[in-house]
Amino acid sequence: MHQDALSANAVRAFRNTDAESLCALWARVFPGDPPWNAPERMLETKLSVQPELLLVHERGGQIVGAVIAGFDGVRGWLYHLAVAPEYRRQGIASSLVRAAEQRLLELGCPKVNLQVRADNTSVVALYRALGYEVEERVSMGRRLGAR
Repeated sequence: MHQDALSANAVRAFRNTDAESLCALWARVFPGDPPWNAPERMLETKLSVQPELLLVHERGGQIVGAVIAGFDGVRGWLYHLAVAPEYRRQGIASSLVRAAEQRLLELGCPKVNLQVRADNTSVVALYRALGYEVEERVSMGRRLGAR
């Protein structure tokens, strides 16, 4: 594991100057996402609600990792954890998750939830290694509006 991946300064809140680099990362890591998860759309929406919970990992002036967190007053959520393929297995995802958890804890969040696509076994393994457990739930959703 590279030392700078674990540096407290490596993970920070998103800045407006990160937009292009972050959108490029999301487009690269999530190439098959549906239109409502288009990077620019997700970024615009997140910046309107709890923008301080959009965290990035920067290396060499580029955003190489990111995670979205949110807290609704009852539960916290993690979304769209992404690390550029060439930077994986260096502790970046773990440092992003831990930083998001810390910020959620500071807001009084008692529990964090997340969803992973069932066939994404490597990400399930990552979260298990970080102490997350598979909970027997039915995940349901409904698209609202024309977006």
